[in-house]
Amino acid sequence: MSLPESISATGVVLGVAYAPVVWVNPRPELPTAPASIAADDIDAEIERFEQATTAVSERLKQRAEKVDGNAAEVLHATAKLTLDRGWHRAAKKAIKGKTTAELATTEAIAKFVDMFRSAGGLMAERTTDLEDIRDRVIAELRGEDEPGLPPVDSPSVLFADDLAPADTATLDPQMYVAMVTSLGGPTSHTAIIARQLGVPCVVAAGAQLHDIPAGTLVLVDGARGTIATNPDEHQATTAVAEAAAHAKKTAEWRGPGRTADGELIQLLANVGDGPAAAKAANSVAEGIGLFRTELCFLSAPDEPSLERQVEIYSRVFGAFPESKIVVRTLDAGSDKPLNFANLGVEENPSLGVRGLRMASAIDGLMERQLDAIAAAQNAADRCADAPIWVMAPMIATVAEAEWFAALCRDRGLVPGGMIEIPAAALMCHQLMKVLDFVSIGTNDLTQYAMAADRLSPHLAHLTDPWQPAVLRLIDMTCRSGKDLDTPVGVCGEAAADPLMAVVLVGLGVTSLSAAATALPGVGAQLADVTREQCVAAAKAALDAPDADSAREAARNALR
Repeated sequence: MSLPESISATGVVLGVAYAPVVWVNPRPELPTAPASIAADDIDAEIERFEQATTAVSERLKQRAEKVDGNAAEVLHATAKLTLDRGWHRAAKKAIKGKTTAELATTEAIAKFVDMFRSAGGLMAERTTDLEDIRDRVIAELRGEDEPGLPPVDSPSVLFADDLAPADTATLDPQMYVAMVTSLGGPTSHTAIIARQLGVPCVVAAGAQLHDIPAGTLVLVDGARGTIATNPDEHQATTAVAEAAAHAKKTAEWRGPGRTADGELIQLLANVGDGPAAAKAANSVAEGIGLFRTELCFLSAPDEPSLERQVEIYSRVFGAFPESKIVVRTLDAGSDKPLNFANLGVEENPSLGVRGLRMASAIDGLMERQLDAIAAAQNAADRCADAPIWVMAPMIATVAEAEWFAALCRDRGLVPGGMIEIPAAALMCHQLMKVLDFVSIGTNDLTQYAMAADRLSPHLAHLTDPWQPAVLRLIDMTCRSGKDLDTPVGVCGEAAADPLMAVVLVGLGVTSLSAAATALPGVGAQLADVTREQCVAAAKAALDAPDADSAREAARNALR
């Protein structure tokens, strides 16, 4: 095995780190058939299985209570998935057939992993979670230590094929100074939580990552997506120092969002609940650009009452009483199935009944949520100049926009829509005649425009918002926004990329919404460039033949 001098992959979180490699603790060896039990032991084996899954779920919940934001969200979701009735039924059926709990767990999870991978899209995101659950349950059944993060006593760079949410959510950024995975993509859980932690992160490095053993000194550049092995120490420490100086400058930035020549760009936060909104209110965020309402109800067995919804929404609205808040109605379906908004198994859920389609398929679901949002707006002591904006996910047609807009206006709410389907971008001019604003969801827009599962490590070069085809759809949307004087925001992960933010502003985006921790980096970058430079960077990126060239062209335009 020869040690590669460097690896080029997909950088998803900016920053530079220089430290030795540590690999995650190995996963348990999976059991193989035959692995059977006696008929008299079936009941005891089922009880052993239930005790193990409960123990794993409780530990995940305990970890969730120690963190917040995206980290808490994914841990709670994983804890719930650990006790999911679907795979539990499959496992118990196997145990009743005299299979050990370990093998039953392995086989049941394998069925669901295959099902999710076949579905593709957002459902594929759950496969890492399922495999992590499998390994933790097997370790618990065997009395072994849980797999995952290795203990370290000095700064290290964490390597893995992929990192489970339970690992990334509890990672100490003082000790793990960078993360690199061979798999994953720009919108994976690893990337999202790394962005929240502010840890340099590179994904989709490929199988060659395994050619770099533990202990090897590496220089990780999250902006360029590179991993250099055994670099010159002086050059490496200089690069880290320069990155630290830039990070300090970024940390000192206070806002508001504006270019060097004074053009205002609203910098807003993505939140999922009241605590996240309160934390965002203590950051540089000027408001909320994406309130993911479905994340409040992932564990709800039934549709929450009007009173319960008003209580939850009021906590978020109260965090920014004088600022803009953009609420996304339930984005149920696909990888976020809600017990009360679920039409059953679909062969391809990411292209199926989700978002607005789900809300319109269930009688009164949308109306009841909008009633609660309107009531919460009235209950919260909000400034008259800070109305609640509400947008629907997965809008594809003008008729859908008209239906949604009428419901919003009947309740005194400002109607908008997500541009995350290519059809919506192509029809944006007509949609904007119906809606008061739009917000571009770059994660899904990229996936659908490029016909590429955004979680596939083999397609990471396609599921990149720097793809010129995606930029052209954004450009088309912004041109219509300018013509019709309609605000155009971006609330996908692309809004967290400082260089991409320059391009988006150059295209005509008027607000950017991302994790609150990412906003200082975006704001500091915009403060260094003029409107004219933003336009030049956008034009250069649009004219590029591919994502890497677009990224480099934008950099060159700013030099």
